[in-house]
Amino acid sequence: MTKEIAILMAAGLGTRMRPLTEKMPKPLVKVFGKSMIETVIAGLEKRGVEHIYVVVGYKGEMMKFLEEKYPNVTVVENTEYTVKNNISSIKAVCGVMGNTPCFICEADLYVSDPDIFTSKLEGSCYYGKMVEGHSDDWVFDTDETGRITRVGKYGDDVYNMVGVSYFTAEDAKIIADAVNEAYEHEGHEGLYWDEIVDANLDKLALTVHPVSADQIVEIDSVDELREVDPGFEEYN
Repeated sequence: MTKEIAILMAAGLGTRMRPLTEKMPKPLVKVFGKSMIETVIAGLEKRGVEHIYVVVGYKGEMMKFLEEKYPNVTVVENTEYTVKNNISSIKAVCGVMGNTPCFICEADLYVSDPDIFTSKLEGSCYYGKMVEGHSDDWVFDTDETGRITRVGKYGDDVYNMVGVSYFTAEDAKIIADAVNEAYEHEGHEGLYWDEIVDANLDKLALTVHPVSADQIVEIDSVDELREVDPGFEEYN
């Protein structure tokens, strides 16, 4: 099997999940007794991903235990997370991108079904869940062949982003090079890394890999956490 790596984005402040995130970074918030980031790691390990890079920022020192617990994890510091958008987290790991296929995942996801990572992936893709009606979240427009033609906010009856993506080595290099190039221009500070992908869709043959809403859950607030796991206070 081709060697693969993964990048986990874990630098954010998690302000919408206060007060829990006043004492810990959001990816360490536990759901059913297990931290969200470790549900992602479990899925990646089940796939056999060779190495996982965890990009940290806010309370990043609390993530260092992952290197001891998981021999295939390296914690990378994003020193710019307070002054730049999440493009800075990709910038911090551009040096490891481009030599092997690569997952890029949000670290604050609750993965209830680790088998979403063991699917055979034919090429670069974003995992997506179909949402009927209007969505204000990040979505994908696709053409008649299934190729993604837009990565952006707002859409109707379209696949929504769930925080997991996969890129061939060639496409990972295109993204890394584009991030490095963006850094040479004023205004990059406010960019999401997905906007870099959107700007380079003519070079990337991206499709949507469908998952169901119950396989991977984005939890953005304490109220949403309570809906998923009413007993969360016992271990957070």
